[in-house]
Amino acid sequence: MLKNYFKIAWRNLLKNKVYSFINIMGLALGMAVAMLIGLWIWDEVSFDTYHKDYKTVTRVMNTQTFNGHIGTSEAVAMPLANELRTKFPADFKHVALTSWQQEFVLKAGDKKITGKGLWAEEDLPEMFSIKMLKGDINALKDPSSALITVSLAKSLFGEADPINQTVRINNKTEVKIAGLYEDLPRNTAFREVRILLPWKKFEATENWVKSSAEQWGNHSFALFAQVNNDADIDKINAKIKNIAKAHFKEGNDELQLHPMRKWHLYSEFTNGKVTGGLVRFVWLFGIIGIFVLLLACINFMNLNTARSEKRAKEVGVRKAIGSMRQQIISQFLSESILMSLLAFALSIALVMLALPLFNNLSSKEMSLPWLNPVFWLLALTFTLITGLVSGSYPALYLSSFNPVKVLKGTFKAGRYAALPRKVLVVIQFTVSVMLIIGTIVVYRQIQHAKNRPVGYSRDGLIAVEINTPELEGHYDALREQLLATGAVENMAESSSRSTEVSSNQIGYDWEGMDPGSNPLLGTIAVTHDFGKTIGWQIIKGRDFSRAYAADSSGIILNEAAAKMMGFKEPIGQTINYNGKALTVTGVIKNMIMESPYTAVQPTVFMINYGWISTITIRLKPNMPASEALGKVEAVFKRINPGSPFAYQFTDETYGRKFTAEQRIGNLATFFAILAIVISSLGLFGLASFVAEQRTKEIGVRKVLGASVYNLWNMLSKEFITLVIISCAIAIPIAWYFLNQWLQVYEYRTVISWWVFALSATGALVITLLTVSFQAIKAALANPVKSLRTE
Repeated sequence: MLKNYFKIAWRNLLKNKVYSFINIMGLALGMAVAMLIGLWIWDEVSFDTYHKDYKTVTRVMNTQTFNGHIGTSEAVAMPLANELRTKFPADFKHVALTSWQQEFVLKAGDKKITGKGLWAEEDLPEMFSIKMLKGDINALKDPSSALITVSLAKSLFGEADPINQTVRINNKTEVKIAGLYEDLPRNTAFREVRILLPWKKFEATENWVKSSAEQWGNHSFALFAQVNNDADIDKINAKIKNIAKAHFKEGNDELQLHPMRKWHLYSEFTNGKVTGGLVRFVWLFGIIGIFVLLLACINFMNLNTARSEKRAKEVGVRKAIGSMRQQIISQFLSESILMSLLAFALSIALVMLALPLFNNLSSKEMSLPWLNPVFWLLALTFTLITGLVSGSYPALYLSSFNPVKVLKGTFKAGRYAALPRKVLVVIQFTVSVMLIIGTIVVYRQIQHAKNRPVGYSRDGLIAVEINTPELEGHYDALREQLLATGAVENMAESSSRSTEVSSNQIGYDWEGMDPGSNPLLGTIAVTHDFGKTIGWQIIKGRDFSRAYAADSSGIILNEAAAKMMGFKEPIGQTINYNGKALTVTGVIKNMIMESPYTAVQPTVFMINYGWISTITIRLKPNMPASEALGKVEAVFKRINPGSPFAYQFTDETYGRKFTAEQRIGNLATFFAILAIVISSLGLFGLASFVAEQRTKEIGVRKVLGASVYNLWNMLSKEFITLVIISCAIAIPIAWYFLNQWLQVYEYRTVISWWVFALSATGALVITLLTVSFQAIKAALANPVKSLRTE
């Protein structure tokens, strides 16, 4: 019986090739989208699960209140690590300090490359359960040993054994490779880390690190802790919350543990509590996937029920010769399941074709888990459910026909038979219009932030990190040689790039300041030429100048800092910084150095040639960049021959601030296009069915003098009405949810009326183009052929 069901189903598919293609392609597209989104969601929710103990590993977070703002970051003081080890041994299995991830200059023999890594205490490798291929996981106990990844080993040593090989770090110190570990996958927080260096060596070679061992006010480190398996994190948080306050009276640090399983999806804090993060996009794309699949199922239902009258006599004959309703339902469900299986096979092919593009859009490395039985079990179960759900309504509807009426020719589908189809079309286009509106608003928000005045000129700026001794303390010589190339317009050094504020400090006071406050200011050390090099905009006072010896005790404020300090006339005012009197020489326009979506923080700039980490160079605009960079590289090779010339264009670094939103916009566009294609396929099928159903009516109308326009209008207006209803439903829903999403950003766009008008117009144009083909084709048909069939 089952074999017979599928044989008849296959014959029906071949008999109606166009409708079969539309149905199978629509379902396949819906399944492919659902599969792609499923792979993306799995990659997101499985972030950091590569680490065996991800459920017990945590990062210590620090919440502080400054300038009326409560902020939470991962920057903590160095002595906190020892405090947790000695006072809470029953709660913590491992505790490990690390530096921030940074680019190192690595030299092995004649090979010189740069690679990301970090300095880490000895417990970190075991805590993160890195997979050792050679050597000892506890190698960081030795201050002269390091661990590297397979990819870095190949870059440095080729196919040679890296164990016991020597690597020079930043032309300052040497370490011996004592272990080789597997590269971390892309969906881990430390995926870019390729070398782990011993903390003891960090302390021994960097005086500022050694002096930080007792400084509770210096938040320059990250701290990771693994709790015992039976530990209650909430209870531990209550114990450690205020331990920093006892050591640092001036601060207001409140500590808490942030579990590794929440690092990726729950990274946003409000008032010291986790409030969300990327998890909102997991929900968003999960809902989109469900809706897109629903669109495909709606197409299937619509086309099957629309063509029900074509198969009414078949149902009547089956019932007349004894078929039970259950058998007819089984027949039509078997057709639906067969189409679902064919659509599933096609969807696998579509996913394979789309994965490279999808990985590029989403910045991931996903693949189909061919050898995973769970995947196939879920996929086939999902396919069967899809077939049953999408075929249930047509099966129940078709099997309910009265055989007597059908065979006597008196059967009529009924006045409201088309109502379910109309409702489903409205649902389809409601979802599609919402996706169109969402895509436009996401790109508007990105463009709004990109168009925000940055307060300086990024064109032609490059940044070079000072990470070797050869570049330290040679400012004048380096500047002189760079300017002599004719390729450099200006050059300066600073403690932060122009695209970040790497240090926020307290210890400031000024006349009129609230004595109970403890303001936190972004603090950047610069050389005299910094402002001229980046092109900041002075709005009061003047820039730093070598012509004024007093500028060594000068300070420049940004607008936000000047506003916070409340000076009517800031120029000439004295600001005390850790006991040193600084005189305000100028005020600059706010520069966007951090997130382009948030308010600019109060920031000050002061002359300090001893606290420098970045060289900023402006290339001459009238020289090709490749030629200019070649001349700049030659200078760096003379001064710093032991290191590769590594630089970054400032506009590219700034552009990466939009990466997350750009990625969401790309994915939204991708899914919106597929949703529109699926909806249009269904609409095309329905339009062709309606035109076929009304063939004789069209013939009569043409004979009686109806024009092509009259007939096109008659066939199109019903679909246009449905799309207009869809727009009326979609617009308020889209406005509500997009307005909620925009509230996340301090600097945000406005949802203009034209966004809705453009989206509605786009939906109407797509509808007209889809429907008009069939409508005009039917209107141009010869009425003689239409009417002579009887």
